[in-house]
Amino acid sequence: MTSKLALFARTRLPAMLVAGSLAIASCAAPTAGRNGLYAQPAGGAPVTTNPTPYSAALTCLGRYARSSNFNAPRIAVGRIVDYTGKRELEGGAKITQGASLMAISAFAKAGARLVERYDTSVSELELKYANNKLISDNGAEYRKIKAGSVAGSDFYLVGGITELNFNIASSGVDAYGGDVDVTDPKGLFKASTYVMNIGLDLRLVDTKSLEVVDVISYQKQIIGYEISAGIFAFFNQQNIIDINAGSKSLEPMQLAVRSAIERAVLEISANLYGVSGPSVCSYYDPLSTNGGTGNFINAHNNLEANNGYTRQDPNRWHRDRDPYVRSFLRGRYD
Repeated sequence: MTSKLALFARTRLPAMLVAGSLAIASCAAPTAGRNGLYAQPAGGAPVTTNPTPYSAALTCLGRYARSSNFNAPRIAVGRIVDYTGKRELEGGAKITQGASLMAISAFAKAGARLVERYDTSVSELELKYANNKLISDNGAEYRKIKAGSVAGSDFYLVGGITELNFNIASSGVDAYGGDVDVTDPKGLFKASTYVMNIGLDLRLVDTKSLEVVDVISYQKQIIGYEISAGIFAFFNQQNIIDINAGSKSLEPMQLAVRSAIERAVLEISANLYGVSGPSVCSYYDPLSTNGGTGNFINAHNNLEANNGYTRQDPNRWHRDRDPYVRSFLRGRYD
């Protein structure tokens, strides 16, 4: 058996490796095809929602506010900055710089009435144009500036990501074994786990009085693991075989930031709504516009066919998964 394996490794294995290399190289052709592309991009997974373990609670909190006809206060989200100062070797930040956007999405899931304060550049430019009578809404008359047309906020959220701690704890095993004879196979096994965390501090401020009315500080631990195994052996003193396999996974760091922000926004919103606890989640509104993606105001009377729940469907509008789109395209994707 050993001699047959050695013969295979000496004669056919090199040819198979060469053939495989040529096949891989041919995947990227130097000439564009009829569709104008050198190669099709890899992948094709549909777009899905990006929930955390607290997204469902935010959604049910929004349902509770609407079912109770609660007049939710207007919320603005300011700068939630990365204060960790941790950078990648290439120069980029290790922690997301979009924490403010995550907080806006979280408040939308909770049914809050949001007013824009994070990026008002377009509104300010249009106000400038309107002040110079350069903008019209119906093509005939310039837009008039009306006093009090911009809604004010009752509270605003600010804060920052204040912690990023690597390797809080780690453990592992590294083993290597085999016969003392150099021609006999040798094996190795390696496994390790490690834990890190992120932390944030947020505060809710009364816009009129600038009084800090709520402060939240949370941390979220993140776990990672790595497992690998391999074998190394000689055949007839002429050929060798070296095979290694394994897997490595790290809980998404930026998703941990989103989870901590959603938990903070959940507690802040529950306080604003006067909610005592998760018992409010027993209410269910089948026509709620608040899904796992956020909240929106209906532009047309099509709530039953186009609401927050349909937005969560990964097959909707996908050319390979939605039968309506597929029948329209008739398979002509190029």
